[in-house]
Amino acid sequence: MRIFRILIAKPGLDGHDRGAKVVAHALRDAGFEVIYTGLRQTPEQIVRTAVQEDVDLIGLSILSGAHLQLSKKVIELLKKEGIEDVPVFVGGIIPQDDVPQLLQVGVKKVFGPGTPLSEIVQEVKSILQEGVTKTGGA
Repeated sequence: MRIFRILIAKPGLDGHDRGAKVVAHALRDAGFEVIYTGLRQTPEQIVRTAVQEDVDLIGLSILSGAHLQLSKKVIELLKKEGIEDVPVFVGGIIPQDDVPQLLQVGVKKVFGPGTPLSEIVQEVKSILQEGVTKTGGA
């Protein structure tokens, strides 16, 4: 059975990572291999880590209000690296009005404050299963 690799990253200048760590632990407890980048990562660092670690999914935790710019930049860099098939989800303080824009730039799912961990785990499983179905992988 394949173990999926998930990168959890904190882009930008936001210095609060409790939520990212909680999500990372929940995903690890659900059987995923989780790589956590730590605080204040640039989009370039995140994508470089995604390539080096050969991840299947990227989760961005953004509380700074720069979610649109940072998410768009990460997705652009993934395309530039030829790994645009690696899905991205975003969590944090995201105004509902911004969710459609995030989805439009290529974010697969947006999780706001208070989203139950069980829901995040289930959605991550769905995103990964969708990717396996598309690629025919196991």
